Amino acid sequence: MSSAAMKSARNALVLIAGLLAAWQALYWFVGDAALRPPLVTVQYTARLMTTDAFWMHLSETLQAFAVALSIAVAAGLVIGFGLGFHKLSAQVFEPMLVAVYSIPKITLYPILLLAFGLGMPAKIAFGAIHGIIPVALFTLNAVRNIKPILVKTGRVHGLGPFEMIRSILFPAALPEIFTGFRVGFALTLIGTLLGEMFAAQRGLGYLLMTAIGLHNVELIMAVTLLLVVFAATVSAGLLAIDRWLHRHI
Repeated sequence: MSSAAMKSARNALVLIAGLLAAWQALYWFVGDAALRPPLVTVQYTARLMTTDAFWMHLSETLQAFAVALSIAVAAGLVIGFGLGFHKLSAQVFEPMLVAVYSIPKITLYPILLLAFGLGMPAKIAFGAIHGIIPVALFTLNAVRNIKPILVKTGRVHGLGPFEMIRSILFPAALPEIFTGFRVGFALTLIGTLLGEMFAAQRGLGYLLMTAIGLHNVELIMAVTLLLVVFAATVSAGLLAIDRWLHRHI
C-alpha cells in the first residue's frame, strides 16, 4: 500500500472515530428521548438487516433511485450538450435553469402527484428533477470551457454533431461532467428519499417516515445510519474517481 493510500486510510479512521465519539457525547447530553448510542444503533441495525421487510424496502428504494439517476444523467447530458453547442441558446436558457434550480423542489411535489399518482413513478420523477439541472449545468460549463482548437479540428475533419460529441467534446469535458454526475447522484438520492417520505407505501424513506410517526428512535437511527454509510461510501468513491480524472485528463 502506498504512503498516500495509508494516509487516506488513517484519515478516514480518525474521522470515523471522531464522529462516533461526538455521537456518544451527544447521546450523553440529550439522552434516550432523541438518540441511541452508537453500539445500540449498530446492534439494532444488524437485526433489522436480517428481516425480509427491510430488504423489500431497500429494493424499492434502490430501484427508484437507479431509474431516477439514469433519467437525470441522460436528460442532463442532452440539455448540457445541446446548450453548449449553441452559444445563444446557452445565454437564454442557462439563467432559466439556474432559476428553476433555486426553486424548493418540495413545492413541485403536488404537481408530480397529480401527474404521476402515488407510488414508483412519482418518486422517480421527484428524484430525477433534483439531479437533472446540476448535471446539465456542469455539462454546459464543461462544453463551454473546451479549448476552441479542439472544436475547430473536429469541424476541419467534417465531424457531425454526434461524432463531435463522441470523439472530441465528451472526452475533453469528462472531468467536469463527472463532477456534475457526483453532485447529481447526491441530490437524486435526496429527492428519491423525500418522494418516499411524502407519498409512498414502500421504501426506506417511507420506513423512516413511519418510524418518525411512531417515535421509534431505534428504527430512525438505524435507517439514518444505513443511508449515511451508503451515501458516504459511494460519494467517497466518486470523489476519488473525480480527482483522478481531473489529474489525468
